Amino acid sequence: MKVIKPWSKKFEKLFQRSVRRDRRVEEKVRRIIDDVKNDGDEAVLRYTRKFDRVKLTAKELRVTESEINGAYQNISPDFVSALKLAVENVSRFYRKQTKRSWKMVTEDGVILGERVKPLESVGIYIPAGTVPLPSTVYMTVLPAKLAGVEKIYLMTPPNKHKSVDPHILAVANLLKVDGIFKAGGAQGIAAMALGTKTIPRVDKIIGPGNAYVAEAKRQVFGYCDIDMIAGPSELVILANDYSDPDFVAADLMAQSEHHMGTAILVTTSKRLAKIIKKVPGKGHIILVKNLKQGVDVINQIAPEHLQIMVKSPQRILKDVKHAGAIFIGAYTPTAVGDYVAGPSHVLPTNGTARFFSGLGVYDFLKSSHVISYNRKALEKIKPAIEHIGGLEGLTKHVESVKIRFYKHK
Repeated sequence: MKVIKPWSKKFEKLFQRSVRRDRRVEEKVRRIIDDVKNDGDEAVLRYTRKFDRVKLTAKELRVTESEINGAYQNISPDFVSALKLAVENVSRFYRKQTKRSWKMVTEDGVILGERVKPLESVGIYIPAGTVPLPSTVYMTVLPAKLAGVEKIYLMTPPNKHKSVDPHILAVANLLKVDGIFKAGGAQGIAAMALGTKTIPRVDKIIGPGNAYVAEAKRQVFGYCDIDMIAGPSELVILANDYSDPDFVAADLMAQSEHHMGTAILVTTSKRLAKIIKKVPGKGHIILVKNLKQGVDVINQIAPEHLQIMVKSPQRILKDVKHAGAIFIGAYTPTAVGDYVAGPSHVLPTNGTARFFSGLGVYDFLKSSHVISYNRKALEKIKPAIEHIGGLEGLTKHVESVKIRFYKHK
């Protein structure tokens, strides 16, 4: 762990970060997307052979019922019990996020409102990597389900045995996902965005992934919506002499388990900094003069995860402007939010917590504005339209209002 000063050159270089662009990755992804657009399943299968070293047929892209049934033979009762707890907690949290259609009627007879509807289809990407991520399945599928999405599809890379981890399959099946497909990387993202003979086109793609997945999501935006461009996982801990050094060290080391994860301690305590400096793994310690300056540093970083481990953390909370998820008190490690607390662990990274939120029901909804005027109401606002439309030189717009009065004098 390295000590850096707030707002030093090292600090600015480290935390004025954004989603970095790699031109080589951009070009490779562009070619993959073009190939999937032109060749569909054939391109997906070709890139699966190339990158995942797995030879599939088009028929094998979709997980079968027998594969799903077989998955249940390879999971333990303890996993099912833990899953049940997590699903209950996540569902309870997201039921509070419901958004309904509304309307208002003015004295002039004008009706205005908002018509809220769920997306028709969503594709959820689950990375494979070295370990399965079944938690990401329920952390993404459940908000979509509670929003009322009609069709939810899962995309995840196959392993060398042409199969998908049984825990991922079991969770997806228990949550009644409409289809599970074996493809990863940019080709998997492209297939969901564009559609192929085997893989349905979706309205939105959700989920984390590597640099190729992130770049593919950026490039397919417009063909469909995406949740965000995710970067490496981040944790900032605000602590002082009150904080338990063992708790702080354990949480920072847990963060270092993430590939390219960032672990940061912001502290007023030289004693704690000295202890944490010896903690193995990459990370940074930022020594601040007081907790107020500590909060200023946090707002500058805008971290994905923030743990407040000082006395009276609620006093600190009111001044925190930017963080994806905030964990309050000594007994709320980030791991609680990663697995069972309720809020999704799909969160903004790379400082985007300044303007992005964690995944929610609202990510799976869209709204249409509803506007209805009668003749009397239109006549009342006619002069305003004539003035503004005339100012902008859009005479046909103005005429479209006037004609309604020429014909009914």
